[in-house]
Amino acid sequence: MFGNLGGSELFLILLIILVFFGAKKLPELARGLGQGIKEFRKAARDVQDEVEKEAKQIDDKSDKSTK
Repeated sequence: MFGNLGGSELFLILLIILVFFGAKKLPELARGLGQGIKEFRKAARDVQDEVEKEAKQIDDKSDKSTK
């Protein structure tokens, strides 16, 4: 997930974020990030479902025309 980042690099990044935003803002930032990821995944699933639905309709039409 984090590529070539080791434990010390992640710790340093988290420490910088803590200093920059403060301890009181971190839960709010994490909650916002979580909601953003959730919305993105939902949108991606909706797009995938729509594509599959259209592909099935096209397949059904081609099956009917060959009969």
